[in-house]
Amino acid sequence: MTYGIAFAPLVPTFMLWIGLAAVAVIAAVLLMARARGAAIRVAALALILLALANPSFTREEREPLSSVAAVVVDKSPSQNFGERTRETEAAREALVARLKEIKGLEVRVVEAGQADGETDGTKLFGALSSALSDVPTDRVAGAFLITDGRVHDIPANAAALGFHAPVHALVTGRSNERDRRIAIVAAPRFGIVGQPQTITYRLDDQGVSGDSARVTVRRDGETLSERSVRSGEQVSVTLDIPHAGPNIVEIEASKLDGELTPVNNRAVVSIDGVRDKLRVLLVSGEPHSGERTWRNLLKSDASVDLVHFTILRPPEKQDGTPINELSLIAFPTRELFQQKINEFQLIIFDRYARQGVLPLSYFDNIARFVRNGGAVLVAAGPDYAGPTSIWRTPLDSILPAEPTGVSEQGYTARLSEMGKRHPVTRGLEGSDSEPPHWSRFFRLVDTRNPTVPAVMEGPDGKPLLLLSRQGEGRVALLLSDHIWLWARGYEGGGPHLDLLRRLSHWLMKQPDLDEEALRLKIEGRDLVVVRQTMADSVAPVTLTSPSGGTRQVTLTAGAPGEWRASVNADELGLWQASDGTLKALINVGPVNPKEFAEVTSTTEALRPLAQATGGDARRIADSGSVELPRVLPVRASSVFRGDGWLGVRMRDASVVRGIGVLPVFAGLIGLLLLLGAFATTWLREGR
Repeated sequence: MTYGIAFAPLVPTFMLWIGLAAVAVIAAVLLMARARGAAIRVAALALILLALANPSFTREEREPLSSVAAVVVDKSPSQNFGERTRETEAAREALVARLKEIKGLEVRVVEAGQADGETDGTKLFGALSSALSDVPTDRVAGAFLITDGRVHDIPANAAALGFHAPVHALVTGRSNERDRRIAIVAAPRFGIVGQPQTITYRLDDQGVSGDSARVTVRRDGETLSERSVRSGEQVSVTLDIPHAGPNIVEIEASKLDGELTPVNNRAVVSIDGVRDKLRVLLVSGEPHSGERTWRNLLKSDASVDLVHFTILRPPEKQDGTPINELSLIAFPTRELFQQKINEFQLIIFDRYARQGVLPLSYFDNIARFVRNGGAVLVAAGPDYAGPTSIWRTPLDSILPAEPTGVSEQGYTARLSEMGKRHPVTRGLEGSDSEPPHWSRFFRLVDTRNPTVPAVMEGPDGKPLLLLSRQGEGRVALLLSDHIWLWARGYEGGGPHLDLLRRLSHWLMKQPDLDEEALRLKIEGRDLVVVRQTMADSVAPVTLTSPSGGTRQVTLTAGAPGEWRASVNADELGLWQASDGTLKALINVGPVNPKEFAEVTSTTEALRPLAQATGGDARRIADSGSVELPRVLPVRASSVFRGDGWLGVRMRDASVVRGIGVLPVFAGLIGLLLLLGAFATTWLREGR
């Protein structure tokens, strides 16, 4: 119960001050003149002034509020090393029990620092702030952090905490821990495919000096180099970027005797391979309606450097026009197909027939170009079935079907069963209906003896699009020259851009379009294993976590040609998947997480902040068993630590449950006081 006096003036405050000044002047005059009854007159005037101030006696009923202490338990991956998990749980149980013994103290426990692939490092103070977000600062008694000391969101100063109470760090682990790690000094994020890149790393040993380690460098699982490196030595390694997309480089050091964990002996660098300009040679045998379709497609792709020739005047064409009057560029056959053929990634023959322009020996060069890793696309028209067909050249050894004639009739293209699985044609817009919502074609080159199943079919199941691998290279055969009808929107058109772009990128070995592939992806907090295949079934996949644990995952069928499985990505670092033939790598979370950069426990990181708040940072298990200091309530002090004890700041916060008010000059009491004052003055004057 609290008592007090409150004022609610009946006139403005300045009038009260004027009245007070007037009373003071009158009192001074009367007292200096030694007038009879001066004290009574001054008292009467004072009572009138006090009545205008309207005083009231107040009574408050207050309920004391408890002080609040927070216990933040570090659950980060580094707490799993050694005996830290056991020490943390033992300290948590003992600390909470001791805090609950303190009368008037509320205890809040929060776990923080769990690895989720979205944050880098151990964040404890963010969790502390959230736990105390609904607590007024005058009720916070303190905070206890049970951690290994490696915290990555420590405030710059005590004022940034938002409360004035001690912060104590109870540190797990030992003071004599030793560990080895690979630290990345410099690494590129991107690299041009086929060009070398340099990575610089350093070997760091903690708790020991002068040792050396065997360091192995791998790219996409393939060992590139191995050498001995001294502790503290900085090393640069140069390697090529073989393909577009992520190139995973691992740098792994041998284990250190007695080290805390080998998980940070390996550093990962992900270099995104970027192709320089992809060079494409487009040769059109003659001007025709579909020629522009190919040119527009390839010119619209910023990553493609297109060289396009159209044969307007074959050698056999003789019309008497003098050569010096022709405005035609001579076809540089020798330069393109002998000297610089290997500078191209893709050669497209668009309705091209043998017209005496290319000697047969050049077709030998093209076949060799494909087997060595190049690509050829034949967009066939009637020329492919004629006597001058390029089939009747050395290209017959790489082309997937022999022409037999030409069919001229309207038909709607369809995906074959293999086409529904192939990444080039799978999921094309409109393909899920029967017949597909595509405009018709009116020409098809008939073939026989195809060497591969068709991915698109014409009437009666005849092959329309065949995709083949030859040696290290790839070949595509499109058996109709009416794809331009889709581009022109005839009868609604069709997905020509998607089809032709996927087709050209498959030929240029875009990894996302491989028929047989094993991939790892991150979706939310799940690691997704994706197996692309043309087969009817797939083998189980062995998944290896960053810590070295393995599990076998059975995939289930998803979209045609895709098999999938999801697992919880509960560890940060490099994950590996293998089905015995294919292998995939992916890094979960930051490439080199802070959590594993330094894993030896320490009290030094948190000590400055703890001592600035009056708290302390100390080890609790250096001798093997958990030894927790006493926890004492402290009401008036700036230091909350001592030999064998830690303190919490107990508060005197309370909440008002009821208020009683008694106005002094209201009603009969006020009337009697004022009448009494005037009566006393009158009586004194009467005497």
